[in-house]
Amino acid sequence: MKNFPRAKSSSLLLASIFAISAASVTGCSDSNDIKAVDRVEEAAAIARVKDLQAYADTLKGSMPAANDTTATVGGDATASAKPAIKMPDESTIPDDEYGAAVRRGLQIANHTYKELPDNVGNQLNCTSCHLGNGSEAFAAPWNNMPSIYPIYRTRAGRVNSIQERINGCFERSMNGKALDLGSDDMNAMVSYMSWLSQDLPFGVSPEGRGFVKVDKTLEPNTDNGKKLFAEKCTVCHGAEGEGQYNDDGTYLYPAVAGDKSFNDGAGMARTYTAAAFIKGKMPFGQGNSLSDQEAVDIAAYFTHLPRPVKANKDKDWPNGDAPKDVRR
Repeated sequence: MKNFPRAKSSSLLLASIFAISAASVTGCSDSNDIKAVDRVEEAAAIARVKDLQAYADTLKGSMPAANDTTATVGGDATASAKPAIKMPDESTIPDDEYGAAVRRGLQIANHTYKELPDNVGNQLNCTSCHLGNGSEAFAAPWNNMPSIYPIYRTRAGRVNSIQERINGCFERSMNGKALDLGSDDMNAMVSYMSWLSQDLPFGVSPEGRGFVKVDKTLEPNTDNGKKLFAEKCTVCHGAEGEGQYNDDGTYLYPAVAGDKSFNDGAGMARTYTAAAFIKGKMPFGQGNSLSDQEAVDIAAYFTHLPRPVKANKDKDWPNGDAPKDVRR
């Protein structure tokens, strides 16, 4: 991120250096009346000025541009030139009404099924996919999402607000019902996302948004996907992708198929979207251990296992630009 104070101090230093330079040079004299000791002191002063000018040139070369939101003095910017995602310290949640909304949003994120049973039609939580409290890089993190939205989305064929995007997850990933746009729970979720976004530059998509990239030109092999699913996924998600559950109905490991999972209109029901998540984060704790082809094969297999059907999904991508892995 941009280091304004340091850049400002560098600018002041440059100005001071140039002022010293001008004063020192104009103070030089060729008068024969000047003593030898003065000549030595004058030469030393000129040498100091030259050293300062060289340092100034170094600073000028490394100072960030005024509109650069990520560069730092000294060349410490990341290779991607994007701000990084991190989970802020929970102690920074303020002790006021806004802080109460942030805490409610965090509670909803991690316990969506229990907190909003009227809106969740399966037994998933937001953090089933948005890992790490919704703040893990390359697991569809929420950091800075409120400042990136409204944004045009091809699935809707129009600009969506962040509230509409959240409701899309409730209707698809949660196989449930939308929240009232102005409800306290909706405000809590947006408040939590905003708190996650502290210190990030407005409107900038951070490094780690979404999922890792996979090769979408790969053709899936569902037979190999079934074999790999049995080897690498069933220990957590069950032989049929049904998940594992506690006595109170909450899950130990979420369902990736069946009635307790996301419906076929969810992004995770698409082969290449699911493959990107699998590639970066699965098997759990072993992210990036599978090849692109293996991730695509597994995704093609489990995304086509039985699951709820999304109503009115024929209205998605109204402009006819649907990706090839969209479920119809």
